[in-house]
Amino acid sequence: MISVLVVDDQALVRAGVTLLLRTAGEDVVGEAADGQEAVLLAQRLRPDVILMDLRMPRLDGIEATRRILAGVPTTRVLMLTTFDDDADVYGALSAGAMGYLLKDGAPDAMIDAVRSAARGEPLLAPAVLARVLARAVQAHRATATTTGPGVGTGAARDGSLTEREREVLALVGAGHSNPEIGRALHLGITTVKTHIGAITQKLELRNRVQAAVVAHRLGLVDDQFQPVDRALAAPPGPHGD
Repeated sequence: MISVLVVDDQALVRAGVTLLLRTAGEDVVGEAADGQEAVLLAQRLRPDVILMDLRMPRLDGIEATRRILAGVPTTRVLMLTTFDDDADVYGALSAGAMGYLLKDGAPDAMIDAVRSAARGEPLLAPAVLARVLARAVQAHRATATTTGPGVGTGAARDGSLTEREREVLALVGAGHSNPEIGRALHLGITTVKTHIGAITQKLELRNRVQAAVVAHRLGLVDDQFQPVDRALAAPPGPHGD
């Protein structure tokens, strides 16, 4: 059971999200109506995952996320909002959010995102991921200046990756989940996680989103979010070890 803190300035939204999560068998340990309350509750409750609204009175979700993770770094924060403009996305990710979901998404997708975050697997709504990567690729083409912590460094050190790690990185850049990567490369989930851990360590990356950006910068993924290696773009085969 995953412990979750729900943060939103609208009581009706909090109630709906709480009911949805509890019906799915997760443990909602608290609710907060603004960022300041969220910071205090996070420090006291230390939840596994926080579903964080973006725009709230007193303290917004981005600054609340930054403060929470400074004090409780093991907590995973997912932004849950109606806003998807570039500044909001980058602000949330730079503050350390694990994912960015839109409130008009499917309920099952939110539950899956909470469970993925608890496992340490970042997640972005597909439309948001596409915009993040497109902006990063455009910035890279326009200038050689690094645009975020670790991203430029990672691109510079890609020679340290093994061929298998480059394959895994390409599939991360194409937006595939760990199980999908495992099926495509005939690897167990633990092995996939090990490869991703090695990639982020070697390239000095903080999270999966940065890894996806680097995959694009290295030319491992094309502008259609498909691996350049057509063998990787083929339908996943049977799951292997």
